[in-house]
Parts: sequence; structure tokens; C-alpha cells
Amino acid sequence: MSVEHTDVGAYVLGLLEEDDRRAFEEHLTGCASCGSEVESLGGMRTLLTGVAPIDGASGASPEGVTDLLSRRRQAARRRRRGTLLIGVAAGAAIVAGGVTIGAVLTNPSAPAHNHGSPAADLLASGERHSATDPVTHASGTVATDGRPWGTMVALDLAGVRGPLTCRLVAVTRSGQRSVVTEWAVPPKGYGVPGAPAHLQVHGGTAAQRSQIVRFDVSIENGGTLLRIPV
Repeated sequence: MSVEHTDVGAYVLGLLEEDDRRAFEEHLTGCASCGSEVESLGGMRTLLTGVAPIDGASGASPEGVTDLLSRRRQAARRRRRGTLLIGVAAGAAIVAGGVTIGAVLTNPSAPAHNHGSPAADLLASGERHSATDPVTHASGTVATDGRPWGTMVALDLAGVRGPLTCRLVAVTRSGQRSVVTEWAVPPKGYGVPGAPAHLQVHGGTAAQRSQIVRFDVSIENGGTLLRIPV
């Protein structure tokens, strides 16, 4: 569940800071679930104001409840900052380049909307280009998404037998080559008889999308399995 959904109680009780209140109200305009919760909790603040312990018995006062929610809200803000730092670190690792961010085997007959991995999501939403090599019979589709730091790239690869170590390389107009990601192909391969599942990998390059002219699937000891012009 996203962080915004946890703000409903704090919003109803007026515990959100000004910037968080505005952010939640923007979220509220497009979230029917949160809107329904706000309506159902609309009287909570008034009800808590009139609650007091019975006959002096110990219990949580309205002030204690709101203080507890306030502390939970502060903890949520700390988790949000931690998530942001993790995202920044991941972006820096991508720009450093040459590392495999993720890989997944996919059933070629699976519905296009059945994702579950960053590679599959980018292949569904990004700018797509495909090619098949007439000699190696390898086939693939790349999808790209331009970012301020460079380009996010995903590859769907089939028609490959191993054992091989492969790299996806971005080639720019000036001839500069940068490794997007690399992986190992087992002997049975990917997208071939006996091993029909495709391989999907994703990574990033510091090259801007407008400067990239093609992607090469290269073999570690020399040679190219596939070239995909973009």
C-alpha cells in the first residue's frame, strides 16, 4: 500500500503538516478508496473530543490517541525519507552502469498485462524496437525510457542457446559503446525448443535516448548475437 493511504486518519484528525496536507488532498482527488474512508471517519475528531475515562478508570484519552497518531505519522515520514534515499542510491548505481538490475523468465504466451517485474513493465510501456538476426536466429525487443540521468532499457531475448555470457550494449551516434547489463545463458538457452521461456533483463545507461542509434547483444569472447536499430 502506498504511503498516501496511511494518511487518512491523520488527515481527519488534523495532524498533517501543511505540505503533507496539500499532498494528501491532491492524492484524495484521484483515490476513491481514501475519499470513502475520509467520509466514514468524518465525525471521529468530534467524537474523540467528548471521550473521557469512566469513573476515573485508566485509559487512552483523546489527547493520548492524537499523540499516538502523531508519533506514527512521524515514523511514516522517516520511512518515506529512507525510501527516497534508497531510490537515489539505486539511480546512482544505474548511472555507474554495467550491472544487471534484474532478470526474469517469461512465458511467451502469457498475457501482456501480466507483469510483475521492472523489465516486463518497461517492455509494456516504453518505446519498443525489435529485430531478428538471420544468421544466429536470435530475436529480441528493446524498450527504452529517457530519464534525466540517461536511459532506462529493458530487453526481451529469445532464440539463444548457451552456455554464453552476453552483454546488452548501447551504441551512440558518435560510436560510443556503453554496457547496459550482462547475464549468463545456460546450455538449454532461452526461447528455443525445450526451453520456450524468453529472458527479460533491464538496466540503464548514461547515454541520452536521443543519442542512441542501436543496441547490440554481444558475446563476452567476441561476436554479436543480435543488433537492434532504434
